[in-house]
Amino acid sequence: MTVVLMLLGMMTAAAAQAQATPQQLTSSATICSNSPVPAGWVITSSYRSSGCAGTGIAYSIADVSTQASATVCSMSPIPAGWVITSSYSSSGCIGTGVAYSISNATNLASATVCSMSPIPAGWVITSSYSSSGCAGTGVAYSISNVTNRASATVCSMSPIPAGWVVTSSYSSSGCAGTGVAYSISNVTNQSYATVCSMSPIPAGWVVTSSYSSSGCAGTGVAYSISRITTQVYATVCSFSPIPAGWVVTGSQSSSGCVGSGVAYSIRKA
Repeated sequence: MTVVLMLLGMMTAAAAQAQATPQQLTSSATICSNSPVPAGWVITSSYRSSGCAGTGIAYSIADVSTQASATVCSMSPIPAGWVITSSYSSSGCIGTGVAYSISNATNLASATVCSMSPIPAGWVITSSYSSSGCAGTGVAYSISNVTNRASATVCSMSPIPAGWVVTSSYSSSGCAGTGVAYSISNVTNQSYATVCSMSPIPAGWVVTSSYSSSGCAGTGVAYSISRITTQVYATVCSFSPIPAGWVVTGSQSSSGCVGSGVAYSIRKA
């Protein structure tokens, strides 16, 4: 009798464990709209469902990790490295009524995307223009991968990749929305550069002087910047970033720092 009871107990425990183990998703599934969407998955359609109490909306979702393109609803997460190539009205997307065509840009050098598209890391916006194929904004972008390049011309709403700076800015009819373009450069292997005042300043760099410049439309001010990774002392303008591990030891008036008129003496702590 004891052996039988032990066997029954083991069978009951195994059955309970099987019921508690969540079912693994395959390449597609149906979920309620208040459910998280797994990483790398997208929402391909949305519809009313009495089986989803609380929201009344269900989603069809799919794993696109092995695909190059897909059609998704506009509330769908967009996987890293993917872009939105068009948007349009869709009755199959209850809640927004808009669908997106998306593509995996990982192996591409350039693409045309809608302005609401995420821009992959290392990519920039080279032009913008009106587009009837981008419902919701009516604007499309031409984008390019600049990972292996030293310079580029971009629109002013473009992300600036890490280690790149804005060297000039000017009016451009090819940048609908802002009307301004930037010349940008990769300074990863440089020690000095001249940049416009709206430029990002890379980590470990400081602003050593500032002055008026007609080549920097929008601010009219340029900066001289330097990398100080091998220095112990430096003089910088008061609006310069102070690198980690450095301290300000003094300040003085300076005509070479247009904008504040003040310079700092800094040193490595």
